[in-house]
This record gives sequence, C-alpha cells and structure tokens, in this order.
Amino acid sequence: MHTLGKIAEEINKYAMNYNVGNLQVLRKENGGLSRLPSRFLFDQRTVFEEWGWHYGGRKELQFNIGIEGNLLRYGVAFSLECSQSLPSIDILIPKIALFNEFLAEYNESFSDLRMWHYEGNRSTNYMPSSIPEELIREGVFIFLGGRQELNKVDYPLVLETLDRLLPLYLFTENTKSEVSVKKIFNGFQFKSGCSIKPSFTSGKLTEQNLNIRLKHNDYQQQLYDELVTTYGKENVGTEISVNGTSIDLVVKQNESFYFYEIKTASSAKSCIRQALGQILEYSYWPDNQKASRLVIVGGALADENEIKYIEYLRNEFNLPIEYRAVDT
Repeated sequence: MHTLGKIAEEINKYAMNYNVGNLQVLRKENGGLSRLPSRFLFDQRTVFEEWGWHYGGRKELQFNIGIEGNLLRYGVAFSLECSQSLPSIDILIPKIALFNEFLAEYNESFSDLRMWHYEGNRSTNYMPSSIPEELIREGVFIFLGGRQELNKVDYPLVLETLDRLLPLYLFTENTKSEVSVKKIFNGFQFKSGCSIKPSFTSGKLTEQNLNIRLKHNDYQQQLYDELVTTYGKENVGTEISVNGTSIDLVVKQNESFYFYEIKTASSAKSCIRQALGQILEYSYWPDNQKASRLVIVGGALADENEIKYIEYLRNEFNLPIEYRAVDT
C-alpha cells in the first residue's frame, strides 16, 4: 500500500543528498527565524491522505506532493484556498508575479514538466507558462511538476525535479540566502547521453505546443544519433544545463565544445531568428562556457539568402555560427 505518508518519508530520506533537502534551513535564514521550522522537507504535520506540502508552505510557493488515482504528483504549487493559516491570498499575489517573471525567462528549463489548475474541476495538463490574472482568485489551486506511477516511484527523479524547481521557489520567495539562484544554476557542466522523449502522446495538451515539442524531440533524437556516429557516444550530450537554461545538444572535442540549438519552424530564416539570441547567450554570457561552433538546427533546408545571412554573420562579426538541416 503506497500511502502518501510513507512516500513522504522516502522522499525525505533521499532529500538529504539534494539542495532541496535544505529547504527548512533556507526558510529559517530567509525568514530570520529563531529555530528550524522542521527537520524534514515534508513534515507529517502537513502531509495528509491525498496531498501534502512542505511545512510553512501555505503562505509560500509550496513544494507539493499528492496522489492522483494510481499516480504520484510532485512539484510546486500555489494554493489560493483560504484557511486559518492563510486568511487572505494577498500575501501570495506578489509571489505569483515573481513566479511569472521567472517562468518568462526560464520556462524552457521546465518543458518536460506540466502545469494544471483546479477551480471546481481539474484542468487538463498544459505546458509551463505564466499564471493568468483570471486564475489569481480565492479557491484556485495551481500546480507545476511531474507525475509517476505509484507502484514504481523513481525517488531520485522526484528529488532531481524538486531540485530543479528550487531556484523558482527561491526567486518567488525573494530569498537572500547564500544558496542563491545563480549558485544552484551553477554554470555549464557537460554530461554525455540522450534523454529519450516521446515523439507522440495521448495527452490533451495544447495542440500547437504539443506538436512543436514532439517534433523537437524527434529532431533531437535524430541529430543525437548522427553526432554519436561521428564523435562517439561519450562526446555527445543532450539538455546540458547552463545557468537556468539548457542547450539542446552539445558535442565535446578535447577542450572545445559545439553547441546545437533546435527549432521547428517551417523555414530556415524563422529557425535562425528564433535560435540566434539563445545560442549566443549560451556561449557569450559572462562566465559561460565559450563554444567553438554554434549550430542552429531546423527541419528546412537553407535557401540562397539564408546561407548568405549566416556567412555574413560569420565573416563580419567573427561568430562561429552555422545552420544545419536535419534529414526529414
């Protein structure tokens, strides 16, 4: 029997090896509290039969777990249901504004997760996005995170996900702790391998966003296979984290790195326009890892003008920029 209380205990055990395991220490530092609010990420005082949140989370963006049928959900949430510990939602409104600000900049970092909300009925899942004004009212519950089957919970994945969401919590709570957003988004770290993602799904996500994401997954898998053949599996990695965002694909060649950014627009021009700012930031933002090749990847072949544009950027500005079409 997978009770939420037992699941919370297991999460707490694994949390000791993750940044999010220090949540209550961070809350004590940020709130100027005289003592530690709790010894655990999920305290049994706020874990119930079907849902639970971190102790103190009613007035915060809360780390939240819950049972949905045969699934475990885990992530962060705003609970706008008033209670004795939350007599008004006013304290949460500026935090929602900060949540929206963070998501506007880093939403691609959470593209494998899903949001949903409850207001009398549960919404369908949708891609991570800013919380619209019409949902900011008493009684609404808004969630961002992942789900797994209850009978085979991957606890390291749960904690990895909560760790990824910790910078969002710190930003939303305006935390001045030494464990800052920048320190948790701790720069470029190459790791070989490919995260396998689906090319189709039965979910009811927003159709346009869903199609774009699944096409992106197909392109990424195809490009990964091609580059592994050329450079070797140990030298190719996907979703390489860099200061709160992730590079679609990276090749390591001795001390040099090649960055690849994938777009799914219908023309090479649109792919270049969408990717250029991102791929330049990956390489040239202060303290980031410099890349010796910056490759924009799309499904469309580049025409004469698009080729000339890339060549102009290379020659006039000395940018190691390239365009590559995947074989579709």
